Amino acid sequence: MKVLDLQCALGHSFEGWFGSQADYDIQRERGMVTCPVCNDSDITKMLSAPRLNLGHGASPESNPGQGAPGAGDASAPVSPPSRAVQAPSTAAALPAVAPEALQQMQAAMMKVVRHVMANTEDVGTQFAEEARKIHYGEREERNIRGQATREETEALIDEGIDVMALPVPENLKGPLQ
Repeated sequence: MKVLDLQCALGHSFEGWFGSQADYDIQRERGMVTCPVCNDSDITKMLSAPRLNLGHGASPESNPGQGAPGAGDASAPVSPPSRAVQAPSTAAALPAVAPEALQQMQAAMMKVVRHVMANTEDVGTQFAEEARKIHYGEREERNIRGQATREETEALIDEGIDVMALPVPENLKGPLQ
């Protein structure tokens, strides 16, 4: 199993699991590897350090003089692998955000989207009509989601009906795993 650190053109970082490098290459060429946040298929493989499991938690025996500096040296400090961050060309005008902060924001956004998807009924393109019926007591009150045009959304707001736009990536609109 090959675990790769990936990034879309908008700078969303995520992890992908593939049977081999060839599997990744084939899936990427077919446009099957997409960002879980924005569904972008312009994906870049980021540099990452492999995790080596030496001795199943036991300290490896010291073998000075072999391999990279510190390899096999139980007294050498171990630090987590560093991740190279490549600024996407489309985000040149955006303010710099620490990769950790960006990952936290992505995770928070995905948590909100998953919560909304799990706790609402999808009424599709009938959203404006259904929201009105609920607002005016013609239908039972419940949480709904769906699609509405800008004009429909503005009309709902003018009528005092609270609505909120929440962009949901295409790959999250199906059943959640």
